[in-house]
Amino acid sequence: MAKPYQIPETDINDIMLLEPEATYSYAHYLRWSFEERVELIKGKVFHMSPAPNRAHQDISGNLHGILWSFLRKKKCKAYAAPFDVRLPQKPSDPDNRIFSVVQPDICVVCDPSKLDDKGCSGAPDIMIEILSPSTSSKDLKDKFSLYEENGVKEYWVVYPGEKVVEVFVLRSDGKYSPSLKFTDDESVTSTAVPGLTINVNDIFDY
Repeated sequence: MAKPYQIPETDINDIMLLEPEATYSYAHYLRWSFEERVELIKGKVFHMSPAPNRAHQDISGNLHGILWSFLRKKKCKAYAAPFDVRLPQKPSDPDNRIFSVVQPDICVVCDPSKLDDKGCSGAPDIMIEILSPSTSSKDLKDKFSLYEENGVKEYWVVYPGEKVVEVFVLRSDGKYSPSLKFTDDESVTSTAVPGLTINVNDIFDY
């Protein structure tokens, strides 16, 4: 990886001041105070979509509500964006050596030691992304590779227009299995969180 860009002495409040070719770390990310929401993937800045549309919000609310209800009083916890997930190469990496910080639409974390006041440090058990036209390429390519490399056990991709949920499960060789797609009255059953089953119709009930 390229040498990280030197951290400025003051906060950056204008996204146009970022250098497109620079490699940024979580330490830089913490110094940014501009209005636009961004993510870091392997040191590169990715813009997040503007305010999600109503269907996106309904789907996110449905999923988070189902997960919250199922996980209530259990060890696993569900979090909805905005919620920072740092993906260090080693658990002991300091902020200036962490180059991936993402905000999944929803994530489920079953290891309490990964949670702190800043969010989550380390791979959640489930990452869920709800596709939008402006983020589909990032979610299906860049985040797929990132989540696979960092050992996210399940990656769920939700297609609002088609009302389909696509699920990738991490195999023992560290690669995602071919996707399984669920639609209509089918149910998604998680292997990462035992007992968790969600009917697709409940996700798209809006």
